[in-house]
Amino acid sequence: MRGWGPPGRSAASPSAPASPAGRYPAPRRAPLWTCLLLCAALRTLLASPSNEVNLLDSRTVMGDLGWIAFPKNGWEEIGEVDENYAPIHTYQVCKVMEQNQNNWLLTSWISNEGASRIFIELKFTLRDCNSLPGGLGTCKETFNMYYFESDDEHGRNIKENQYIKIDTIAADESFTELDLGDRVMKLNTEVRDVGPLSKAGFYLAFQDLGACIALVSVRVYYKRCPSVVRHLAVFPDTITGADSSQLLEVAGSCVNHSVTEEPPRMHCSAEGEWLVPIGKCMCKAGYEEKNGTCQAPSPITNVKKGKIAKNSISLSWQEPDRPNGIILEYEIKYFEKDQETSYTIIKSKETTMTAEGLKPASVYVFQIRARTAAGYGVFSRRFEFETIPVSVAASSDQSQIPIIAVSVTVGVILLAVVMGFLLSGRRCGYSKAKQDPEEEKMHFHNGHIKLPGVRTYIDPHTYEDPNQAVHEFAKEIEASCITIERVIGAGEFGEVCSGRLKLPGKRELPVAIKTLKVGYTEKQRRDFLGEASIMGQFDHPNIIHLEGVVTKSKPVMIVTEYMENGSLDTFLKKNDGQFTVIQLVGMLRGIAAGMKYLSDMGYVHRDLAARNILINSNLVCKVSDFGLSRVLEDDPEAAYTTRGGKIPIRWTAPEAIAFRKFTSASDVWSYGIVMWEVVSYGERPYWEMTNQDVIKAVEEGYRLPSPMDCPAALYQLMLDCWQKDRNSRPKFDEIVNMLDKLIRNPSSLKTLVNASSRVSTLLAEHGSLGSGAYRSVGEWLEAIKMGRYTEIFMENGYSSMDAVAQVTLE
Repeated sequence: MRGWGPPGRSAASPSAPASPAGRYPAPRRAPLWTCLLLCAALRTLLASPSNEVNLLDSRTVMGDLGWIAFPKNGWEEIGEVDENYAPIHTYQVCKVMEQNQNNWLLTSWISNEGASRIFIELKFTLRDCNSLPGGLGTCKETFNMYYFESDDEHGRNIKENQYIKIDTIAADESFTELDLGDRVMKLNTEVRDVGPLSKAGFYLAFQDLGACIALVSVRVYYKRCPSVVRHLAVFPDTITGADSSQLLEVAGSCVNHSVTEEPPRMHCSAEGEWLVPIGKCMCKAGYEEKNGTCQAPSPITNVKKGKIAKNSISLSWQEPDRPNGIILEYEIKYFEKDQETSYTIIKSKETTMTAEGLKPASVYVFQIRARTAAGYGVFSRRFEFETIPVSVAASSDQSQIPIIAVSVTVGVILLAVVMGFLLSGRRCGYSKAKQDPEEEKMHFHNGHIKLPGVRTYIDPHTYEDPNQAVHEFAKEIEASCITIERVIGAGEFGEVCSGRLKLPGKRELPVAIKTLKVGYTEKQRRDFLGEASIMGQFDHPNIIHLEGVVTKSKPVMIVTEYMENGSLDTFLKKNDGQFTVIQLVGMLRGIAAGMKYLSDMGYVHRDLAARNILINSNLVCKVSDFGLSRVLEDDPEAAYTTRGGKIPIRWTAPEAIAFRKFTSASDVWSYGIVMWEVVSYGERPYWEMTNQDVIKAVEEGYRLPSPMDCPAALYQLMLDCWQKDRNSRPKFDEIVNMLDKLIRNPSSLKTLVNASSRVSTLLAEHGSLGSGAYRSVGEWLEAIKMGRYTEIFMENGYSSMDAVAQVTLE
């Protein structure tokens, strides 16, 4: 370890003054708080998920970890055992009474096992500096983590400045002296990732600069997509890629007794999840799919005789228990007993048949098998039936004559009665021609009254059978008409792909395809197709167009028009500052026109945000994602409210948050936020403020400040959309008219919100979020979640709130 430490600094730390008795635990002794925290840690450490492969887990190492501390009186290993006498490896450093601390802890060499992206999970506790007696000015509340790549185990003696910093680690929860009596203390858990790695292994290092830390566990792992069988194809264990957004294409192998025309493929995501399968295997003829393998379909077992005559035999049967797909037809083979070489085969689409042209008083053998798209199954066992002799058939025919006569007489009487009723009805004058004309115009549609010429939105959840709504509002597409080309994202229920749609007699179209993931529940299928039932009711150039659905085969799909530029928020971030004001207003006008159409239809979107607007190559914006007719459970922007359920707080009107009062007026509030997103090129509304801070600030009258270079007319429209009284907000038709006027008169967009007043207003508005004036610049920056910039402000001379208040745009 010679030479360890930065150039110009001695490797040895200055001697530490003795800790005053009763003030703080001595740094060389295992203090009581560490032992207590270990007890808590044992209750919180859980098994790793199946898609994570551990490279190191300090909790499971039975012997010495082999880690090195430098200097030796810095990090200290605390040896403990659990209730099963298994060792617990905990490292602690607590030299807060000493100046110029630089304590390093180095792990042993860790093989990455071929992974190019690894994750480090730390569980630790850290003491609050403010709780120390006398308030030590040198005390820190963070520590640093580094790594160094090496192909072998001989790279640990390098200098510290050759290590690469991963991050500065801070505690979400620090403890105080008052917490020492609490035997169930919470641990901090932080996870960081490193990649791409290019060598066979690496070392980790932890640097302390004067904090009081107990490092309870270190787990290093990589992610993989575990081996799986999908669509009769085996996909092997696959290590994820180096990039957080990378998808690895993996080829699958068909299981025994299965074949394929298109090689099966799947994509392994960076999170260790298998995405949409492309291509599939199918069981060979005579086999059926069961539990991921190909077996003999079950034969037909229950064959019953029907009417038997001298020259014919009628049969019926039940379809097999495991037919290996939809039965297309049945094949019936029969022959006269002992004459097997001469047989007849007939086909039937029903589960009944009649064999005719048979010999009287003869025994015939019957066998039946089913055919599906996968081919023929096996024949049933032999069933024997005998035709009636000629003498028996003749006597039976004679006995039927009186019965036939009676049947004809009864039929004539019934016909006369029916004709009498019909004539009576006409004499009463009840005919369609004499119905009330207004009554004829009114039609009942699944419990809803629909008037001709008026289009209104119908909630598919009111249908007793959700499948009826899907097939009423969306066209069914044959899966063979769709070609999936690549995965472009992940949705709430599965993956989103791009591809081509070729319908008979129509030109090929580029489309987006949402798929329903394997293993879905019936509720997930209903919710997934519910979006198509909504989308299929809309027809407007600024609403995403539904091409159709696939429900009669798997995977279940929703097929829409393809929008080349994807979601509006991502598109704006990629093209920051690249558009004219008129182009931005044109985008906003398209969104407003789409929302006017929805409002006129009586539909409330409830999740209007730039991420839910799609944009094509012509910069036409279209409203999409009609999923908030159901609860937003998986939206990362959604948060729980006190009234239950999840809603996207930053985009939602106050009355909708407080009382769940969603109306077109609450959509207008959301539209104002979308305007702000567009003009600021995809900036996050309210920045890093928490959802609770946003709710409180909006209730107190705070509104987002004008984006930079924003026309005053647009910002005024935003403020109008954010009126607290929802009745004071403009309607969507008024918004469309206003934007049309601005587009026709571009000079009206030249007046911008004053830049200097914008900055001072921003400072004042942020300052109002706290309880009174801030005492320091650091305190103010912490309040607006920008504490990491404190040193930069100080270095540039902004050391007081008065100086900050003078900040201008320049």
